[in-house]
Amino acid sequence: MRPAWQGRPTIAVRVAKGVALLVVTLLVVFPLWTVVATSISSPELVTANGGYVIWPSDLSVDAYREILGGGIVTRALLVSAGVTIIGTALSLVATIGLAYGLARPQLFGGRPILLTVMFTFLFPPSMIPLFLIVKGTGLFDTFSALVLPFLVNVFNLVVMRGFFQSVPAELLEAARIDGAGEFRILLRVVLPLSKAVVAVIGLFYAVAYWNRFFEAIIYFNDQSKWPIGTVLRQYVTQGAQLADSSVSESASANAPQSIQMAVVVLATLPIVCLYPFVQRYFVKGVLTGAVKA
Repeated sequence: MRPAWQGRPTIAVRVAKGVALLVVTLLVVFPLWTVVATSISSPELVTANGGYVIWPSDLSVDAYREILGGGIVTRALLVSAGVTIIGTALSLVATIGLAYGLARPQLFGGRPILLTVMFTFLFPPSMIPLFLIVKGTGLFDTFSALVLPFLVNVFNLVVMRGFFQSVPAELLEAARIDGAGEFRILLRVVLPLSKAVVAVIGLFYAVAYWNRFFEAIIYFNDQSKWPIGTVLRQYVTQGAQLADSSVSESASANAPQSIQMAVVVLATLPIVCLYPFVQRYFVKGVLTGAVKA
């Protein structure tokens, strides 16, 4: 006799599943739709609806035109884009190199190095020692403070190392017999077989760099260097007025909610657009590496 979970579901179970999925979908989609609808509504409609619009009958892109007109939000978007692109590229290079080395059993001192890395994962440095390191190394008030202290994520390193270990050893031995060195084996053999995990880990790094906000508050004195995550927190969630911002001046003439919602949309749109291109690699990239690790 088959267990209950392997049997054919009844009509009542199917209906219940459908209703549950519909409720969950509405809970996810409705807030997002409200944010987008409010951001593209006219100030009069936003004010008449108490600050939030569900159905934008009077469309307007004034909020986007104002925040993209060269103010602090525009600079923050450029800062986040630069930090995300450069940080993701550097993190991938560092993670791939370290993961490949730790995946090779013949690496001298590989196990102590791996244990040291895992120790930082179990006992991460607190805020004050990290701040002192950033200030002592001259990274304070520079964009490097958003990248270098977070160059390698241990979880991503372990997943990538596990994926590299799943590459058949016969392929690596065949490449060595043909005279290839370790660097050439990594570029020509391992990486072409690891597109899935590289894409997924790259997405993890990109999301982390794009959403970084707290570090900018600690490491930057100049607000013009803030990334979009910090601007989003200060302006939208804290309700603070941004200095040296065209948004602050124009907000008095338009509904502040439409400006805030436009900032939220611009802060989330790049990651939402990037996710569909990487989604198909998730199962192979993450599960293979995680199970092997």
